[in-house]
Amino acid sequence: MGQELTQANETLLEFERLIQTGGCNAWEGTLRTGVDLGTANIVLAVVDEQNRPVAGASYPSTVVRDGIVVDYMGAVRAVTHLKGQLEERLGVMLDAGACAIPPGILEGNVKAIGNVVEAAGFRLTNIVDEPTAASSVLGISDGAVVDVGGGTTGISVLKDGKVIFTGDEPTGGTHMTLVLAGFHGWNTQEAELAKRDPAQEANVFPVIKPVVEKMASIVRNYLREYPVETVYVVGGACCFTQFESVFEKFLGVPVVKPAAPLLVTPLGIAVNCKL
Repeated sequence: MGQELTQANETLLEFERLIQTGGCNAWEGTLRTGVDLGTANIVLAVVDEQNRPVAGASYPSTVVRDGIVVDYMGAVRAVTHLKGQLEERLGVMLDAGACAIPPGILEGNVKAIGNVVEAAGFRLTNIVDEPTAASSVLGISDGAVVDVGGGTTGISVLKDGKVIFTGDEPTGGTHMTLVLAGFHGWNTQEAELAKRDPAQEANVFPVIKPVVEKMASIVRNYLREYPVETVYVVGGACCFTQFESVFEKFLGVPVVKPAAPLLVTPLGIAVNCKL
């Protein structure tokens, strides 16, 4: 697993660099796009037929909450805008696009997320669940993947390369923001900015630690029935340096956080995009 994780981290850091610099890599064959409609961010990831990152773009989002599209037109506009940006950068049209859902959301909400991708001009190839998308980037065949998003914490348990369980709970980064806002008497925007600022982590983390402990206890309850040797955490809300140690204390097994955890799922969606 060590070598696979090292390789995954290199790929993730390369993808992060492409987003930050607005660059693109040379590619082979047909391009595929993953569209991640998150509660906090919309991320588009483009990979080639070798699953190598080619380009990426991200946009702060308020159009989706907990896997439910709450502003359909806003979501379509945001994805269309990012698609246009990437096409201009690459000099080609992007056709094949996949998207992902948190485990356990209702059929109508799944359809709405797919409709956003199609309305933005993609040919929707397939819809994957978020933890499964993440596990394919990390090369995991056994263990649990916990995707800590803005609105929800999703878990999937893998055995021999197959997903044997998925679960989802409505506790995520948004709840951290609300706790922080309540503690300091801030509005949610002030709390969100403080939460995302690494320079403020020493002051922020003790306040939101109970939310992280709640997430860990949720995961622990699931894993009683599906014991694993290692837990992998991904998603934007797990970016705090002490996140893994809180989880380890609750779970009693090693907890691994890959590089650029926010980008694991978007890249995994692109990798799972079927032509």
